[in-house]
Amino acid sequence: MANKVKGIKVGDEVVVIAGKDRGKIGEVIKVFPDQNRVVVENINIITRHQRQTKQGQPSGRIEKEAPIHLSNVMVVDPETGEPTRISRQYDEKAGQWVRVTKKSNTRLD
Repeated sequence: MANKVKGIKVGDEVVVIAGKDRGKIGEVIKVFPDQNRVVVENINIITRHQRQTKQGQPSGRIEKEAPIHLSNVMVVDPETGEPTRISRQYDEKAGQWVRVTKKSNTRLD
């Protein structure tokens, strides 16, 4: 379960529902399952002052994405484009569990 947290996986499109970036949409870059956090592209940008430690490494003010708590994001329904919850259903043809959106019952996997 290294790449998913409560149904959210790397590559999913999510919308921020709380915080300073509320309403913004981005793609999940990284997942931290032990901390219940995800890193979303161009969301929760922080500035770090970094010193050059190796030759060719950038120094100065570096902007990068910081992790955001899982409770502050929801998966975007691919059919309606609205935030939705996720459930799991067993697909008898494939013989495996698949992720399904609650709003439109669309498969995500």
